[in-house]
Amino acid sequence: MNLVIVESPAKAKTIEGYLGKDYVVKSSYGHVRDLPTKGLSVDLENQFKPDYVVMADKKKIITELKKLSKEADIVWLATDEDREGEAISWHLFEALGLKEDKTKRIVFHEITKPAILKAIESPRTIDKNLVDAQQARRVLDRIVGFELSPVLWKKVKPSLSAGRVQSVTVRLIVEREKEIEAFTSEPYYRVKGIFEAEGKSFSADLNKRLKTEDEVQAFLKACSGAKFSVEAIEKKPGKKTPSAPFTTSTLQQEAARKLGYSVAQTMRLAQSLYEAGKITYMRTDSVNLSKTAVDGATAEILDQYGDDYLNPRKYSTKTANAQEAHEAIRPTYFNQKNGSSDAREQKLYELIWKRAIASQMSDAKLMRTTIKIGANEIEEKFEVKGEIITFEGFLKVYLESTDDEQDEENNTNLPDVADGDLLTQRSVEATQKFTQHPPRYSEASLVKKLEELGIGRPSTYAPTISTVQKRGYVVKEDRDGHARDYKVFTLDGSEIKEELKTENTGVERNKLFPTDIGVVVNDFLKENFESIMDYHFTASVEEEFDHISRGELVWTNMLAKFYKPFHESVEHTLENSDRATGERILGTDPKTGKPVVARLGRYGPMVQIGDVSDDEKPQFAKLRDGQSIQNINFEDAMELFKLPRKLGEWEGKDVVASAGRFGPFVKYDGGFFNLGDLDPLEVTLEQSIEVIKKKKEEALKAIIHVFDHDPEIKVLKGRYGPYMTVGKDNYKLPKTEDPEALTLERCLEIMNTTNPTNKGKKRKTSKK
Repeated sequence: MNLVIVESPAKAKTIEGYLGKDYVVKSSYGHVRDLPTKGLSVDLENQFKPDYVVMADKKKIITELKKLSKEADIVWLATDEDREGEAISWHLFEALGLKEDKTKRIVFHEITKPAILKAIESPRTIDKNLVDAQQARRVLDRIVGFELSPVLWKKVKPSLSAGRVQSVTVRLIVEREKEIEAFTSEPYYRVKGIFEAEGKSFSADLNKRLKTEDEVQAFLKACSGAKFSVEAIEKKPGKKTPSAPFTTSTLQQEAARKLGYSVAQTMRLAQSLYEAGKITYMRTDSVNLSKTAVDGATAEILDQYGDDYLNPRKYSTKTANAQEAHEAIRPTYFNQKNGSSDAREQKLYELIWKRAIASQMSDAKLMRTTIKIGANEIEEKFEVKGEIITFEGFLKVYLESTDDEQDEENNTNLPDVADGDLLTQRSVEATQKFTQHPPRYSEASLVKKLEELGIGRPSTYAPTISTVQKRGYVVKEDRDGHARDYKVFTLDGSEIKEELKTENTGVERNKLFPTDIGVVVNDFLKENFESIMDYHFTASVEEEFDHISRGELVWTNMLAKFYKPFHESVEHTLENSDRATGERILGTDPKTGKPVVARLGRYGPMVQIGDVSDDEKPQFAKLRDGQSIQNINFEDAMELFKLPRKLGEWEGKDVVASAGRFGPFVKYDGGFFNLGDLDPLEVTLEQSIEVIKKKKEEALKAIIHVFDHDPEIKVLKGRYGPYMTVGKDNYKLPKTEDPEALTLERCLEIMNTTNPTNKGKKRKTSKK
């Protein structure tokens, strides 16, 4: 019997069908061993020896695989062909106690019958260099996280974490935000002329930006009565060349642009397509296609589009230190247009299919035309550019998108004019525009930047971007724009008209913003751990992993060189650095004369009046949603101290609006009622009463039983079914219990024989 071990059950099922009855294919469900979650688990005194353990949820799987491996003649380790996959094979070898003479390592980059059978015919041993490169990454990241995180707990805020790649990723986002905050937008005017030739109207742009209203007025006056003519026509043949097939990075970017998928979502869908045998391996930085792939694409292009559209190409990887010799991401079979019954997977499959097919197709041929328009009275020229596609080539299938949000439409409807032709000027319009700040990162553009800087590798982009969001250092969100006035000057005949218009500007969709905690942690780490936060250093570490994977560097030597100066920085920072709060002094409180400060507190961003060293206790106020200690001003900060706000009385009791750790609320008769989207600084007494009434009605509907003799005990309907409360403690009801039939005596029995479910409280021993 042959035992084949793969990483995922979906893959196991597909492969078992190819190999036949002599092979049993089982899944390890990914990694089976790792460093324990608690403690360093790396022996710093003994060559950085890691203390690996079988993961708790994999013990049953290891027991089953051990039994099967003892019965097998040969164990085939068929995990993925990258470093991570090689490491999983090695961990399986160690955890299962396999023997070298009974173990074979096989790799394939697509799950097709020919690829699997070919892999079986050419097995190899586990590549320890690849394993060591993965071990170096895992151990280095554990050391950095283990030693840096406690520094953050002590110097910034409890429960924070740091990581080698994640911290540099946050730095990129923070620095872009600081660039945006420092940017000053400047107005200018874009001038467009409307001309007519042979009864056909068309527009042309002035080849110069005008900066002031005076310049606009002077230019429009000069245009009044000017005789415009065609001064030059340039026609140049051109071409567009298809992009290379997808790598991990380019797939993530294009799926974000064209399909709106997050980086993590793209990788989940691609994994599913790979495991179903529909595409080649999805973690790769190679743009190479195999001969089989080129032959498959060629046959499909000839069949679907004809010989004119065929132009087979060989692409070479430009990325420095491309990790392994994989293929690009492509369909396993080019004649299959359908990759999945799942709509999201199918969209991704179509994208991969189109990109790979297009890469083997002919260039698109174009005729690029530029018409220059001028008049004797003015120095500047109007220009209109356009291109006409004379042969579609690969554009019949696919055109790559860009991150440039300012892409202008291509003009394909140019007038048929000749040099010297007189044109009729219909109008000239100068529209006020404003220079734009650098764009915030989307997930896709961040991946592109990380790749450009050499930070991370194909397998790390998605988890890194997910981690910085989970840790609360970065948020991905939409932000509404704000209204902005702009001017439009129009020359109509000889009259210049001025009009004031309004536009919505600054709209952000799915962009990455640093949080206050992200900014404070970034600034603290940059100040105290310069090398860890340095882009070039982080990229050079990746290069060292590559050297290890090729057997050119011993992984423990690389760690030793890193650890000593790093550990010294940790010790120095713990002893000498001040606590980091991101403190900004906003002004002075007119009532007390004390400073008003925005800073990071134990429970998040806040403002305070006074200092802890004062005789009087400082006043604190939590920031509201959308506010930041980086840019809140004095006036907005002082508004926050108007809370808690007494709104009035209802049925003889005070109604007070305030804001807490869990959002805005009103306090009434000892109870707290969540205000939801209502602003505690603006909510009215009437609105608050409606909230209180609604919550009380909902609470009444939730009551199944209240006992007159003991009103503290209630049986209620909850989100997850009926339960019992005793004061502030909640108790789960046994499944056999009918909540409608519960008596007070039975409730007391449940209370005394079970533990409360909320906050892990222990059962009280005293009886009622």
